[in-house]
Amino acid sequence: MVRSEETKPQAGTATKARGRPRSFDRATALEKAVMAFWEHGYEATSVSDLTRIMGIGAPSLYAAFGDKRSLFEEVVRVYAGSYGAFARRALDEEATARAGVERLLREAATEFTDPGHPHGCLVVHAATNCTNPEVEDALRRQRNANIVAIESRIRADVAAGELPPDTDTAALARHAGAVFQGMSQQARDGAGREELEAVAEIAMAIWPRG
Repeated sequence: MVRSEETKPQAGTATKARGRPRSFDRATALEKAVMAFWEHGYEATSVSDLTRIMGIGAPSLYAAFGDKRSLFEEVVRVYAGSYGAFARRALDEEATARAGVERLLREAATEFTDPGHPHGCLVVHAATNCTNPEVEDALRRQRNANIVAIESRIRADVAAGELPPDTDTAALARHAGAVFQGMSQQARDGAGREELEAVAEIAMAIWPRG
């Protein structure tokens, strides 16, 4: 019987594999998985691709990370705490929503085009052509949570008088999210840092003034 690539082996097999000492560095293998999913997306990255790229056998992968979906969930957490952490810092550290979003988009222009890793945003790109409903839903929820975080900062600025009281906070947050996600795809399509910085500048020009 052929086992689906996204499914763990039988419990007895996994238990036996877990009993063997690991012959690989887990953090290094996980970093390679981050790069694989970031470059190719969730759907197009198979378990055989992962074992080849990570340099481990399928039993070791299942024992150390679980199935493909479990590995991807860990990859997303690692990405959010490392390569993608600039987004949360921008919103948390700047004094106003405008400053936070401007920093978010400008840093995205740099991060999305960094030659040291795949272009664009892993959370945006990994959802392309995804047919796994659980993975698709998790990525959607994460993207929507980012928009909610932006809207929260905008609402705070309205309350503080930094933005006009009639500001459509939801639409402005959606606009910022759409620009961010669009910049990710543009980076995948070959746009350079300066081109994306110009997009960020235009996006900020429409922001209302208090």
